[in-house]
Amino acid sequence: MKIATFNINGIKARVNALTDWLDEAQPDVALLQEIKSVDENFPRELFEDRGYSVETHGQKSFNGVAILSKLPLEDVQRGLPGDETDEQARWIEATVVGKQALRVCGLYLPNGNPAPGPKFDYKLSWMERLYHRARELMQSEEPALMAGDYNIIPQEEDAKRPEAWREDALFRPESRAAFRRIVNLGFTDAFRARVQGPGHYSFWDYQAGAWNRNDGIRIDHLLLNPQAADLLVDCRIDSEIRGREKPSDHVPVWAEMDI
Repeated sequence: MKIATFNINGIKARVNALTDWLDEAQPDVALLQEIKSVDENFPRELFEDRGYSVETHGQKSFNGVAILSKLPLEDVQRGLPGDETDEQARWIEATVVGKQALRVCGLYLPNGNPAPGPKFDYKLSWMERLYHRARELMQSEEPALMAGDYNIIPQEEDAKRPEAWREDALFRPESRAAFRRIVNLGFTDAFRARVQGPGHYSFWDYQAGAWNRNDGIRIDHLLLNPQAADLLVDCRIDSEIRGREKPSDHVPVWAEMDI
């Protein structure tokens, strides 16, 4: 099973880039972030015609997450538990039924800038809720993963110029500590389990020629609980599509699972 995460930065603007990549990469499951569309306006027929079931958790103009799956989906849930007043569409999860069941959670973690400030407080409170859901996934002892745009640069090697991000919400000590607290529950960073060293990024800003200079950061992650990590075959970043016409500022990250 090939599972990918991809922040598409707007389905309306990126629909051709997304469908071209789907046709080439042929993921069994794609977790999308920043669809920037209400559910009823999402062009689901384009993906259903390609053999995908489509589940969305949308929001007008902002945020929004989706699951595309060629395999059956069960028990779809929308919204990260822990705050019924949170109206931002940043979390969707479902069970994918392959050779065995896999719980997949797609997330778009808050950016948090400017930091400090209310947006940074929201980021940290959202990560506290994420910690509790992650702990439940560990306790379930069923294969599970949480994948998406975490808006977290875990280590200095995950940025071309870490010094430029010191005070940014993506790299502040509080953000990284909250991320480590989740990982330390027993999760495996799928990419780092397969690829070591600097120079591997999943996001390049549109400004200042960042792509041409490979001035990127790695903020899109797949975290696997132990039962899912045992099934990991490979994990890669499809960085080359960032150089195509009208790209997202993110690129897909995918894991191959023996499931």
